[in-house]
Amino acid sequence: MKIQKSYLDKKPSLYLVPTPIGNYDDMTFRAVTTLEAVDFIYCEDTRITKVLLSHFKITTPLLNYHKFNEDVVSKEIIDKILKGSNVALVTDAGTPCISDPGFLVVRSAIESEIPVISLPGPSALITALSASGIESEKFFFYGFLSHKDSQKKEELKTLTDYKETIIFYESAIRIKNTLLLICEIMGNRKVVIAREITKKYEEYIRGNVADLIEEKLDLKGEIVLVVERAKLSSFQKELNNLTIKKHYEYYLGLDYNKKDAMKNTAADRGISKSEVYKELLEK
Repeated sequence: MKIQKSYLDKKPSLYLVPTPIGNYDDMTFRAVTTLEAVDFIYCEDTRITKVLLSHFKITTPLLNYHKFNEDVVSKEIIDKILKGSNVALVTDAGTPCISDPGFLVVRSAIESEIPVISLPGPSALITALSASGIESEKFFFYGFLSHKDSQKKEELKTLTDYKETIIFYESAIRIKNTLLLICEIMGNRKVVIAREITKKYEEYIRGNVADLIEEKLDLKGEIVLVVERAKLSSFQKELNNLTIKKHYEYYLGLDYNKKDAMKNTAADRGISKSEVYKELLEK
């Protein structure tokens, strides 16, 4: 067991600093002061982060950390912190480690008993979900689906029965294909396409997936796709293809009593118990 006291120990630390996903006004005061105070900032693309730092007049030394050099640079970051430096990690936009690099250095820092301090801030998935109009009490963030259709289909099949709202990141060039596969595998669910979040051309497109497929959507920019949860599992749908009597007998075969068998049959089919009872009497 490891216990981290983020601030009481006052040890050199690794700071995870979220950056705006499009609108610089979303940069927090704490993010700015942290980036000013640390000894080094590691980022995905120095060209992008230099513009951000220049905007806020931050002059802290900037170094590269991205998915192609994570193994090597993680060790470099840990070495700097162990020697007394404070280091901040940022990505091009949003929160480090969320569909962006960062996991390897965070894990190494924890193993080296270095405090990992994560700042709250911009997150595309939370922003999109909160404005989607789709249930948000329970949700599952999947991130990016595979680029290959065969693998994407398998991924969607594993998610079909999830009772939580599902959130994906997707590109504009692949969104139409992804909607087609969602409709084919998951059914005609409510979906929301949120694009260019916090930017001038921010747009939310809401509707059933089949309707969105029919629209000639010329989408650009980065996309968050919010998909309605499964109302029925695949197995419940199979049971609903049976007659009410066969459906009821299925639960009796599982040693349910008559009352519970009727209750489950009614719940699966979205009808009242009295309707099930009436159908059984007629049969």
